[in-house]
Parts: sequence; C-alpha cells; structure tokens
Amino acid sequence: MISCIRVFRNLACLNMAVGGVRWNSSFKPAPLLTAAPVRALIDERISIKGRFLPPQSPITVCAQMQSDEGDLWESFAHYTTNADGTVNLTRDHSVGGSYLGCEPMGLFWGLQPAPGSREGLRLRKKNVETPYVMLLSLLEGHVSPSERKMTELAAVSTERWYMAPGVRRTDIRQDGVVGTLFFPPGPGPFPAVLDLWGMGGGLVEYRAALFASKGYASFSLAYLGHKDLPGPHNRVNVGDAYFKSAYHILQDHRQVVADRIGIVGLSFGAYLSLRIATRVGVKPSCLVCINGPVGSTMLTDADGRTENFENEQRYWRFDDQGCVSFKEMSLPANLPPESKVKLEDLPCPLMYIVGEDDLSTSSMENANLIEQTLRAAGKSQLFTLLSYPGAGHLIEPPYTPNSRVSLWSFKPRKLYTLWGGHPASHAAAQQDAWKKILDFMDSHLRQ
Repeated sequence: MISCIRVFRNLACLNMAVGGVRWNSSFKPAPLLTAAPVRALIDERISIKGRFLPPQSPITVCAQMQSDEGDLWESFAHYTTNADGTVNLTRDHSVGGSYLGCEPMGLFWGLQPAPGSREGLRLRKKNVETPYVMLLSLLEGHVSPSERKMTELAAVSTERWYMAPGVRRTDIRQDGVVGTLFFPPGPGPFPAVLDLWGMGGGLVEYRAALFASKGYASFSLAYLGHKDLPGPHNRVNVGDAYFKSAYHILQDHRQVVADRIGIVGLSFGAYLSLRIATRVGVKPSCLVCINGPVGSTMLTDADGRTENFENEQRYWRFDDQGCVSFKEMSLPANLPPESKVKLEDLPCPLMYIVGEDDLSTSSMENANLIEQTLRAAGKSQLFTLLSYPGAGHLIEPPYTPNSRVSLWSFKPRKLYTLWGGHPASHAAAQQDAWKKILDFMDSHLRQ
C-alpha cells in the first residue's frame, strides 16, 4: 500500500510540473458490426448496428444464409453512415438494395435466392431442431453480394430459431394419425393448437414449433403427401374420422387443457379447420383461417377425400410465363354446394385473414361469404376479419421471406404456382397478423 501511495504522489508531482500528461495515440478502432440478441426466435426483432466507420460514407449491409436444402439466400441494403461513423438499422433508411426506407428487419424478410440458384425456391424450415444461421456483413461502398470485388469491413453471425430452449418435440404415429407434437417447457397443462397446412402436403412443423415456443401445446398434422399415410400421395386419402382422431389425440393428452384447443389452418388447411369445427363432432375454442376456401372442387366423397389434384384443371389459369394460378378453383360460385361447410353451425370465434394480392385462393370472396352467412345466422359476433393490401397467399410468421412464385410439382411436368404478395406489404402483413393471431389465441385459449 505504501509503495502505491508513493507512485501516486510521484505521478501527481510530474503532472503539476509539466502541466498535465497528454496521451496521444494513432490507434483507430476497427469497424464493428453487432446484432443483438445473437440468438432469437424467428419472430423476434434484433438490433443491427455498425460502428467505427468513416462518417458520411456509403456502406452496404449484407445478409447470407443457407436453407436446410443447401441453397444460398441473401439480401442487402445500402446505407450512408452518420456523422459519428455509425449505422443503425432500427433508425436509418436504406437507399437501395433489397428494400427501401427504415426497415429494421428488412434483411430477414428481404432474403431471396442468390443469383444462379435453382428456380422456384421457397424458404421452409425442414429441421426445427436447428436454427437458421445468418451471416451479416458490412461492405465498403454501395455494392451487391454478387460482385466479385468487395471489401468486407466487419461481420457477425446470428441464429434464428423456431424452437425455444426447453421445447419438446415428439413424433406421433398413433391410430393411423401422422404428425408432430410440440410442448413448451414445464409440466403443463397447456392450451393447445392443431396446426394444418395446405395441399403442398407433407409434414410442416415450423409454425407448430413456434406456437410451442409461445406457450401452446401444438400438433402439426399431415394429411397427404407423407410416406406414412395411405397413397397415392397427390390426393387426400383420409376422411373426417382421421381429423377427429387427431383432435382427440391432442385433447386427451395429460399435458393439454382439454377445453382450450384452437385450430389454425392455411389454404386448404383453412377449409379443413372449418370442416372439423362444423361437422366432425368436436368443439374447438377458436379458429384461425388464413387465405382458405369454404368448400372444394376436388372432393370425391362426403367424408372429405379428394381426387388427384392434377385431375381438376377446369379452373387453372396460366400467366405469360406459364405459372399457374389456382385462384378460380375456390371462387364460391365454383364450389359444389355439397362441399361447402355449414358456416351457420360454427360453434366458436373465427379469425379469417386475407391477403388481398392472393393469387392462389379467392380469399376475399370467401371471407365475404363467411361474413354474410354468419350475419344471417345471428353469429356475426364470432367473426373477425383481417385484410392486408399487397399481401399474398403465404401469410406466415414474421420476418421470413415471401415467395411470389414457387415450384409446385415435378411430375407429370414441372409446374410453378403463383402465390402473390409484394415484399414490403407482405412483410408488414405477416408482422401485424402474427401479433393479432397470438392475441386472439390468448383471449380465447388462456382467459
């Protein structure tokens, strides 16, 4: 202690003698890019900032990631640094690139397949137990990632998850039912969601995983196009009893609150949601239907089975590039009366979501029919409509990129289908709709 005091006194004397010690240094911090938090759920915003950059200078912020299939997706945006040599995506405006204006999450929803990629790609998480790993980088000047001569100033990686820590995933193969069950951390019991997708088929898990991350037991259900279901795989070969069994698997689970179950459906999954609620003999607490019809032109029996999707082409319409729109198949006037659900029998609140640029389903016409029917039945209080200009068919969790067109099938011919949606408008719709879906579910499944 005495030696420390002596050193302090000697420094003080030196300071007084020379009028203060000035430390001059030529050290200049290297450019720094930060993303916080570096690990987050797919629907959570992150803050992206660059520091120690030349003031009032052009820079590019770039994002790159690989899909589960190994395809490279990328986005980029042009900014001008502030007078203090910083850029903050929460505050600053992009002047070019994948998006324009102040879009804090534009690098995420603005992702597109890199030049030279396979045609018709659509980003869908196959393995929900791993994250998307996004490489963010700062580039000198206003450039695009495809340019060969680029100067990288800084970089950082961030992880985007559908499954929160502690969420449990279980394969279900029970009584012929095929699906995946997700549970939040803890013993429960939990309110629950039955999750249904469209005629693309297979077992799509990522939305159900995200619901579990929000505190819901969630059951992603396959009903066509899966190896463990009856074939052929290009049509629905299961009937109403299948969906009733799936509902009861969820309802009877010891970690589920039996009378707090909702159903969420997109596209043909929306039709199935309405059908389950009105004719299968179960009583869900609420429904969320996204861009789906109230009937089907493809049914082959009263139990809900369909014919081969390729066989029903009366209402297919092709654009100049040969891409197909299925929109006219779902016009209420084209739906066989016997296929339409009895909306007047709806037993629970319904949120119906419309993308006004939907090129796959006549969503607005179906929404209008639902609203009119419920009003005539004295049940208008059950109906909530959300309608989004510029949004397409595939309204999914937020901060994920939309595909306006994607590959639909390889056989018997390669076919690309139109989904619709303009990038910024669709992104805004996804962000708003997701919040309102969670609020709607919370009000009817938790309270």
